Amino acid sequence: MRNNTAASRLPEWLRKPAGASSCSHEMKRRLRAHGLHTVCEEARCPNIGECFSRGTATLMIMGDLCTRSCRFCAVKHGTPEPLDPGEPERVAAQIAELGLSHAVITSVTRDDLPDGGAAHFAATILKTRSVSPGTVIEVLTPDFEGRDEDIATVCEAGPDIFNHNIETIERLTPQVRSSASYRRSLAVLFTARKLLPKMHIKSGLMVGLGETPDEVDAVLADLAKSGCDIVTIGQYLKPAKTSLPVEEYLEPEVFLEYEEMGLSHGIKRVFAGPFVRSSYMADKASLKQEA
Repeated sequence: MRNNTAASRLPEWLRKPAGASSCSHEMKRRLRAHGLHTVCEEARCPNIGECFSRGTATLMIMGDLCTRSCRFCAVKHGTPEPLDPGEPERVAAQIAELGLSHAVITSVTRDDLPDGGAAHFAATILKTRSVSPGTVIEVLTPDFEGRDEDIATVCEAGPDIFNHNIETIERLTPQVRSSASYRRSLAVLFTARKLLPKMHIKSGLMVGLGETPDEVDAVLADLAKSGCDIVTIGQYLKPAKTSLPVEEYLEPEVFLEYEEMGLSHGIKRVFAGPFVRSSYMADKASLKQEA
């Protein structure tokens, strides 16, 4: 069943209560003390109150300015500052301080850097591993403009989960993603799988942008062929006035259908729901506990 509610009216199942403000303030205080950014804040994630209250956050490295301007995303774009060589150590310290059993590290896209920031990702993974050896490390990376050597730099640092989001169906990619390619993203995932066949490969997509069920099925089939064993699917919500409009709010039952669809293609874990985001409840979506 699909919902035909006008996109300007938020349906009842998408009205989420705010998390405990005292916990959110404490998390922000900790992050500011380390001079760190989170995608939770920069992308205006609807789950921020819940996650901060749980003592979790998705750390965003390489600054808070992205060199791309994707129309689904609220992260600011512009000319970034040079990389901060002390950031990997501060990220690792924050993860240790929070006692995270599962840490997600993501970044803005840095097309201004020769390696897209791959070496910075690797340094952050290694620093985190050195101070929190028991933490599951998940990286959510940009596409590095498809360069195999940069994907290899990240993979060789030994993350437990390599995540790169496909974001949307092939037809809508030019409208939704800036300077990105559907086929390039599939190639990134395939390369990561080939480099480390025992590592978990993950991707995510948004729905409600005008895609059809058949197009979602095609994405899931493509992700399975590219080696993904974990996929997240969530409702697109317009984060800013200039962002793309929501074309449709999908009812919760549709996400169950998409979950079954993904599993039918051989994907091991499909985490789908209106509020699901790529790093939301990442420990729940992980296969590490089954390894």
